[in-house]
Amino acid sequence: MGVSSGDLGTGLLDRRGERAAVDRVLDRARVGNSSVLVVRGEPGIGKTVLLDYALRRASASGLRVVRAWGVESEMELAFAGLHQLCLPLLGRLEQLPKPQRDALGVAFGMREGPAPDRFLVGLAVLSLLAATADDQPLACVVDDAQWLDRASVQCLAFAARRLLAEPIALIFAVREPGDDQELAGLPALTVTGLGNADARTLLATAISGRLDAEVRDRILAETRGNPLALLQLPRGLGPAELAGGFWLPDPRPLASRIEDSFHRQFQSLPHRTQRLLLTAAADPSGATPLLWRAAELQGIPPDAAAAAETAGLVEFGARVHFGHPLVRSAVYRAASADDRRDAHRALAEATDPEADPDRRAWHRAHAAIGPDEEVAAELERSAGRAQARGGLAAAAAFLERAAALTPDPAQRANRALAAAQAKIQAGAFDAAVKLLGMAEAAPLDELQRARVDLLRAQLAFAANRGSDAPSLLLSAAKRLEPIDAALARDTYLDALNAALFAAHLASPGGRPPEVAAAARAAPRPPHPPRPHDLLLDGLAANFSEGHAAGAPILQRALSAFDEETSAEAELRWLWPACVAAIHLWDDARWDRFSSRHVRLTRDAGALSELPNALSQRAYVLLFAGELAAAASLVEEMQVATEATGSSRLAPYSSLALAALRGREAEVSILATATKEEVVQRGEGIGIGLTDWATAVLHNGLGHYQNAMQAAETASAYLSNVSPSVSWGLVELVEAAARCGLPERAADAVRRLSESTSLSGSDWALGVEARSRALLSEGETADRLYREAIERLGRTRMRVELARSHLVYGEWLRRENRRTDAREQLRIAHEMLTDMGLDGFADRARRELLATGETVRKRTVDTLTDLTAQEAQIAKLARDGRTNQEIGSQLFISPRTVEWHLGNVFTKLGITSRKDLR
Repeated sequence: MGVSSGDLGTGLLDRRGERAAVDRVLDRARVGNSSVLVVRGEPGIGKTVLLDYALRRASASGLRVVRAWGVESEMELAFAGLHQLCLPLLGRLEQLPKPQRDALGVAFGMREGPAPDRFLVGLAVLSLLAATADDQPLACVVDDAQWLDRASVQCLAFAARRLLAEPIALIFAVREPGDDQELAGLPALTVTGLGNADARTLLATAISGRLDAEVRDRILAETRGNPLALLQLPRGLGPAELAGGFWLPDPRPLASRIEDSFHRQFQSLPHRTQRLLLTAAADPSGATPLLWRAAELQGIPPDAAAAAETAGLVEFGARVHFGHPLVRSAVYRAASADDRRDAHRALAEATDPEADPDRRAWHRAHAAIGPDEEVAAELERSAGRAQARGGLAAAAAFLERAAALTPDPAQRANRALAAAQAKIQAGAFDAAVKLLGMAEAAPLDELQRARVDLLRAQLAFAANRGSDAPSLLLSAAKRLEPIDAALARDTYLDALNAALFAAHLASPGGRPPEVAAAARAAPRPPHPPRPHDLLLDGLAANFSEGHAAGAPILQRALSAFDEETSAEAELRWLWPACVAAIHLWDDARWDRFSSRHVRLTRDAGALSELPNALSQRAYVLLFAGELAAAASLVEEMQVATEATGSSRLAPYSSLALAALRGREAEVSILATATKEEVVQRGEGIGIGLTDWATAVLHNGLGHYQNAMQAAETASAYLSNVSPSVSWGLVELVEAAARCGLPERAADAVRRLSESTSLSGSDWALGVEARSRALLSEGETADRLYREAIERLGRTRMRVELARSHLVYGEWLRRENRRTDAREQLRIAHEMLTDMGLDGFADRARRELLATGETVRKRTVDTLTDLTAQEAQIAKLARDGRTNQEIGSQLFISPRTVEWHLGNVFTKLGITSRKDLR
C-alpha cells in the first residue's frame, strides 16, 4: 500500500483517492482556473487531516493559503467566520468598487453605514478573493463549515458558485449528517472509513499491549474505519478488556463515544487544567491573550496548560487550537452549569467592552443565572450593531437571548417581537413562530397585539406570497388604525400588494376588491399625503370602484413619484408604482420607473429585491420589442435568483419572452410548470399572466382558436385587477375576430375601452383603435388602422406597432388592395424579424407570399453562436461598461468577464471591444 511513517503520523492511510481529488482542485488553481470542493464525512473520519494535507500541498505548490474554522458557539456572531478568512486579505479592500468596499467594511464593523445586503457582501468577498489571486494563486480552506454563522456561509457559498476563471481553490469541510443547504450542489467529496488493513495498522498504533483478536475485530467493526474512533475508543478500555475479550458492545452513536473518550481524558487532568480547558472551550475566538486574562481572573496559573498539551487535547499557540472539535464539546458539556457560568463570567470581564462589546455581551448572557435586565439591555444593543452590519441572523439571536433574560413581561414581549421580526427577515420562519408565541404569553397592549398581527402577516407573505397573507395584513392594518395611522396605511398598501399576488387564490376576505374596499375606509394620513399614500388611495379606488374612480388619483400618485422622493421609499414602493402605470397605460412612466427601480436596487446592493425589479423592467423591454435586451435581463434574473437562493419569483419574464419568440414547445413546458408552482404557492397572478402569454403565442402562430381560449381565461381573471386582464382583452379581440366571432370581440373591445379611454395615452388609444379596426369595415377600418399606427408610432411599444402594421396589411389583402397590403406587410415583416418575434414574422411572411411577394427566409445571426451569458457580456462591453462594472452587474469577477470576452472575440472573429459594435 506504500504507507509511510508520515502517513501514520497524519492519519492519511490509504487516502490516495481523496488526496488525488484535493490535488486536482489545487492544480486547477495553480494554472489559473477556479475550483471548489466540499469535503463531507462523519466526525473523526479525517476531514481535518485531509485539509491539513491540502494546506501543505498548496504552500508547496506556490499558492497563498488562508484558513478559517467554524466554531459551534460562534454561530450567533454575524460574519465572524468570513472575517476570520478575509482578515489577511483586507489590504486589498481599497481595490474593490465602492459599494462592495462599503458593504464589506460595514459587515466587518470597520465603518459605519446602512446594513448591506448580504449578497452584496458575498460579491465583495468574490472580488476580494479575485483581487488577491491576481498576484498569487490562492487556496482558501474552511474547516467545520457547518458551524459558520449563517451570514458567513451564505456569502462564501455565493462566492463559490460565481468562481470561474480565477486562480482560486476553495475547500470546505462539513460534518455529515448535516443541514448545510447553502453548500448543497457544489462539487463534493465524501470521506469514508479506512479499509480493513489500514484500520488494523492504525489501531495497532493506539494500543501498546496485547489485544485480543475478538476485541480487535469488534473495534474494527464498530468504528467502521473511522480513524479518530480507532485512536480514541481503546483508551477507555482496561488491560483485562483488551486482552481478555470482556468488552461489551456500546449502542451509542460513534461521535458520542468518541466524545466520551475525550471526556475521560479531560477528567483525568488536574483540576486547574480542567478549568483552563473549560475557559478555552467557552471562548469561540481562540484568542490566547484573552484566555490568559480570564485564567488570571480565576486564579489559574500559566503552568496549568502543560498537562493538556501533553495529552494532545489542545495547543496554546497564537490561537488556542483544540485537537478536534469533539474535544471542545466534550470539555464544555462535562463541566457543571456553575463552572460554565464562572468561565463565561471571567471571559466577559477579560473582554474589552470598547473593542469587542458584542462578544462581552454574549459571555455575560451565558454567565447569567436568571433574568437580568442589565445583560438583556446589553444584548439588545449588540443586536442593533449586528443589524447595522447586515447580520440579521445574529441580531435575531441576540434579541432572542435578550428576551429570555428580560424580567419585565411587557419588555420581554417587545424584545420577543423584535427578535421575531429579525428572524423573519433572516428567513428563520420556525424560530419566528416560537418567538411570537413567547410574546403572546405576556400581557400585551394594543400596539403589541397589532405588532403580533403584523408580524404573523409578514411571516405568511415572506414564506409564501399568497394564500393567507392578504387577509392577515388586512387584519393587522385594521388593528393599527387607532394606534399608528401612518403605519396602518403602509400596511394596507402591503396588503393590496399581497392581494395582487394571491388574487382569486387568497383566503376569504383577502381578494383585491375586498382589501381595496377596506383600504378605502382607512383613516386619512396624519400628514400631507406621500406618494405612496396617493398610490394606496388610487389602487384601492381602482380595484373597488373601477377605473373611473381610481385613474385621477393614480395620475396624481405617479406625478408625485416623478418628483423628488427618497431612495428608501422608491426601493419599497416603485414596484406598485409600476403596476399603477400599467393600469393607466402610461408607458412613459412605466419605462422610467422600472429603469429607476433596477438602478436603485443595483446601486443599493439590494440583490434580494433585484429579481422583482428586473422582471418588471424585462416586460417593458418586451413590449418595446427589445427582446435581446429583455433576454439579457432574464439571464441576469436567473443569475441573481441562483446567487441569492431566491425562489420567490415564478419565470413570468421567461414565459413572455418565449411566447413573443413563437417557441411553442418552450411555452408549453414553462406554462405548465408555472401554473403548478403558483397554485402551490397561492400566487394567483401567475395564472393570468401565463394565460396571457399563451394567447400571445397562439395569435402569433395563427392558432386563433387556442389563442381565444387562453385570452378568455386571462381577461376573465378578477376583472380590473391584473395587467393580464387588459392585455388578455387585446389578444381576445384579435383571436375572436379571426375566429369569426364578432360578438365576443365586440364585448372585449367594450371592456377594454373602460381603461383605454380614461388613460388617453397613445399606447392605450392606439391599441383601442386597432382593436376597433378589427371589427370595422371600409373607410372606418382604414381610418382606425392608420390611427393605431400613428399613435403607437409615438410610443416605445414597437411590438404593438408592428402588429398593427401586420393586421392592417392582412385587412388590405382581403380588400384586394395588394400594393398597399405589401407595403404594410413588408414593414411588419421587417420589424418583427428584426425584433425576433419569429411567430408573428412568419405570419407576416405567409401573408406577403399570398400577395405574390417573394420573401427570403431569415438568415441565422452569428450571435446565436454565443451563450446567453456571453451575449449579455458582449452587449454590456459594447455599451462601454468596464470589466469591473460588468462583473458587479452579473455577480462575477472582472477576470471571469475577460475570460468570457475572449470566447466572444473568438466566436465572432474579432479582436477588440470596438469591433463589438
